[in-house]
Amino acid sequence: MSWHQIANLSELSEDEAFPVSIGNDLVAVYKLKGQVFATSNVCTHQFALLSDGIVEDECVECPLHQARFHVPTGKWQSGPSCGPLKTYPVRVEGGLVFVDAT
Repeated sequence: MSWHQIANLSELSEDEAFPVSIGNDLVAVYKLKGQVFATSNVCTHQFALLSDGIVEDECVECPLHQARFHVPTGKWQSGPSCGPLKTYPVRVEGGLVFVDAT
């Protein structure tokens, strides 16, 4: 595993995407109901940053064509037909958020 410290937990806002780059990976980190998740920050339909979209009901909506993805699982929910988002393991220790981007 290749854990990367990406933020302080206090930097994450509930129901908002926090964009980070880990090497060549564009990642979006979310705090939902107190839990932290990470997915690819790029829509699988067409290139658009999901961190520019809306987060609601544990889903992120792409700002380009409104594809929706379930943040905890990465599963496509609705909108243009496309595959699931890549998800990344997350851990929180001592108020710091780490993402495994291997």
